This record gives sequence, structure tokens and C-alpha cells, in this order.
Amino acid sequence: MSERHPIIAITGSSGAGTTSVTRTFENIFRREGVKAAIIEGDSFHRYDRKEMKVKAAEAEAAGNKHFSHFGPEANELDKLEALFRTYAETGTGKRRKYLHDAEEAAPYRQEPGTFTPWEDVPADTDLLYYEGLHGAVVTPEVNVAQYPDLLIGVVPVINLEWIQKLYRDKKQRGYSTEAVTDTILRRMPDYVNYICPQFQHTHVNFQRVPLVDTSNPFIARDIPTPDESMVVIRFAKPKGIDFPYLLSMIDGSFMSRANTIVVPGGKMELSMQLIFTPFVWRMMERRKRALAA
Repeated sequence: MSERHPIIAITGSSGAGTTSVTRTFENIFRREGVKAAIIEGDSFHRYDRKEMKVKAAEAEAAGNKHFSHFGPEANELDKLEALFRTYAETGTGKRRKYLHDAEEAAPYRQEPGTFTPWEDVPADTDLLYYEGLHGAVVTPEVNVAQYPDLLIGVVPVINLEWIQKLYRDKKQRGYSTEAVTDTILRRMPDYVNYICPQFQHTHVNFQRVPLVDTSNPFIARDIPTPDESMVVIRFAKPKGIDFPYLLSMIDGSFMSRANTIVVPGGKMELSMQLIFTPFVWRMMERRKRALAA
């Protein structure tokens, strides 16, 4: 953790909804005049799209049917840890982009599914913001979770997470239900061993719970809407959280435990604004004092 160069990390699996959290933080940064170095978790994959297909086929031929982006073998976790450590110490580090589609790739004149060259993080940023799979990962080799000043987990109940992934990959990426199902099954051991354990290190977790039947996510035609769900927000350390204020500001909210508030799904973005804006204020105030010292 660093007062001069704070880090915010959002962690969650593919299809969990981390992108919507990033949209909320972008609004906070713009409103508060905060310049953030944006880091995409996909940029720390070890292989580009074509290489990953080859490596997955090689792994399966060797008897490993669970090689996936969720596990350490397919990621540069040492470089991610080095970025967090270096940024916390100096406000600099190395980053790159993963170009998901033709629109992202066009300005770089590269193929979709490739990486841009490594480059320096701009030297004049106020904080580093990471969104991806491994913002709180801890393995025998790396401990990424020790560096962020604010760690946020986004963890829908598993059936909803699968529905969101199925909908996105089929509608936006043109995959078949069978292909997405194969991906879910292949990733399951790494999901259990490397994704789930991260949420014991997070400072705040957001878990969306549908209020409609999602018992078979593989035949669901639509993603349950925010109004068809509730969001469970758990604070690892509730001291200092003004729960009475949150309850008064978020209509329909209630406390389910001493460290947990439940809000209507449609109020999730409002909840994030109310919860995280003061966090950002405090980070920037600490940074200002540290730089002036």
C-alpha cells in the first residue's frame, strides 16, 4: 500500500460484471478530477489469442484438460505483481493493451487478439486502477493482493455469472452455447483454486443475486435485469462505514449482517458512488499530504 501512489484493483472472473464497476469509477475520476493509470487484466495474459489456442491444444494432448486464463500458467502474474510494487514505490511501471476486437485493434494496425508493445505508465498519474481476473491473487510465487489500497470483488452467484458470460460470448463474440460451456468446464478447477480464494483478501465484495429462476443458466434467454435482483455488499472491515447514511440514501436497502448491506439491483451504481467516492477523497487527501511532506 502507498500513500503517494495508491492502487485500486477490481477483481472478478469473466462475465462477473467488473466492466460496470469500471464505468462507475470512470465517472468518479472524471467528476473529482483524478488522473488514473488504467490497467487491463487481459494485458497480463501470457499468450495472444492464436498462441492460447495452440497452448490449450498442446495441454489437452498432454492430458491437461483444464488449461485456462484463470490459472497462473497462462498469465504473467510476476509482471503484474512487479507493476503493482513498482507503481506503489515510484508511480511508474510497465503496461500494455490486449486488443479484443477489430475496433480496438484498428488504431494500432494489429490483428484482434494481440498485444500492443509494453510501454511506461505515465509518470504524472494520481493512482493506478486495475480491472481483471487477478487483482487479489496469492500463490506460492506471487502476492498481488498485498499492494492495492482498495480491493473490490465482483462476484455474482455462479448461475448468474454463467448467464452473463453465455450472453456476452454468444451475442457479442459469436460463440455457440457448446463452445462457451466447454470454456466454463475447462476453467472450473482454476476458478476454484485461483479466482474464489481472492475474495478473502478483498476489502469490499459486490454479489448480485437474481430474484428470478436461474436454475439452468444454459437455456436462459436473457440476463436478469437489475430490477430482478438484489446486491449483497460485504465490507471486510466495517469500521468507519456510515451504514445509517447508506440506508437513508438507498431506498429499499437493509442490513443482513453487521458488515453487510443489501440493496436493490437497480441501486448498485448509486451504492458504488456513495461508498467509493469518500474512499477516493481520502486517498487523494493522503496523497496530497504525503507529497507535501
